[in-house]
Amino acid sequence: MTQVPSVLIADDHAPTRAMIRRAIEERGFLVTAEVSDAHAAIREARENPPDVALLDVRMPGGGVHAATVIGREHDDVCIVMLTVSAENGDFFSALSAGASGYLLKGQDPANLAEALRRVLCGEAALDGVLAKRLVREYSTRTRWQTIRERLPGGRHLTPKEWEVLGLLNDGLATSDIAQRMFVAKVTVRTHLAAIVRKLGVADRAEAVHLLRKHLDLVDEGTAGAMESGRLTMSTDCVEGDREQHAQPGTDHAPSRDTDA
Repeated sequence: MTQVPSVLIADDHAPTRAMIRRAIEERGFLVTAEVSDAHAAIREARENPPDVALLDVRMPGGGVHAATVIGREHDDVCIVMLTVSAENGDFFSALSAGASGYLLKGQDPANLAEALRRVLCGEAALDGVLAKRLVREYSTRTRWQTIRERLPGGRHLTPKEWEVLGLLNDGLATSDIAQRMFVAKVTVRTHLAAIVRKLGVADRAEAVHLLRKHLDLVDEGTAGAMESGRLTMSTDCVEGDREQHAQPGTDHAPSRDTDA
């Protein structure tokens, strides 16, 4: 990173670019270029790689496309998305493309400058609501991956069988599961029979009981780990820069549906 951090701004709305430029230059950043589309952003990054590429998700050519290419060609360029889109598709696509930050427009410009400094310090910069969404998504995936590994016979279940088991755990009957999965009831019954056989249980109720027992164990372990090792965000780098620039669903009782 250069002594004065450099930023490439890519947004198809000229007044927005001007506002961003003014806000971050007043707080110690150098804007190397302003462009209005993904292709121009990629070109500018090739010709004069910035410390940070600040990209709009919905600009012509696609901000995620620009993030993917810039990240692949310049692994030392920090990528931050600044957008009006809080949609999961845009959010997770940007993170998958290598973005270190995903910020929503409309925030205080001073917060934007601080967020860019956090990214340059190696931290992630996410809008609060989106950060919670990311943690929830990660927690859910980790939870079910752990269950898959620990549940006796769980590794042998197919993705469809796991989906059926999860819906069964939510209290859905055979007909409801069939409707949710857009399959025939006989297909659900086939999955249920396979689940019961692979888990070595007597029936669907016992399968749900076994699942919940392991879910409780996983959740207790996760809660304990969080309590004993809380994560905190390092602010040392940000504080130093400030001095330098003072200007699956809720669990229900298992379905008693006998239409298996």
